[in-house]
Amino acid sequence: MIQKFLSFDKMITPMIIKVVFWIGIVITVLSGLGTMISGFNSFYGGGLQVFTGLLIIIIGPIVVRIYCELLILMFKIYDTLREIRDNVTVSKRDTIE
Repeated sequence: MIQKFLSFDKMITPMIIKVVFWIGIVITVLSGLGTMISGFNSFYGGGLQVFTGLLIIIIGPIVVRIYCELLILMFKIYDTLREIRDNVTVSKRDTIE
């Protein structure tokens, strides 16, 4: 296992992306709640802030999810290309022998 880690055969970034996803969800929800609370505490004209906070709570996690999925997609493409390369290499060895 250490050998795979040191030779970069095993990627750890996809696991880290899952942690980043949950941190992003927490940050967007807290940011939305903070915006809504500041809208409630304003003397006048806080309705827009409350609406903006609600939009952040709803749309923020979706944006974080899409971003993380795009990052993970790059790693899945890499894994698939690696499998194709390994299969082609094995096929070439079989035809040479």
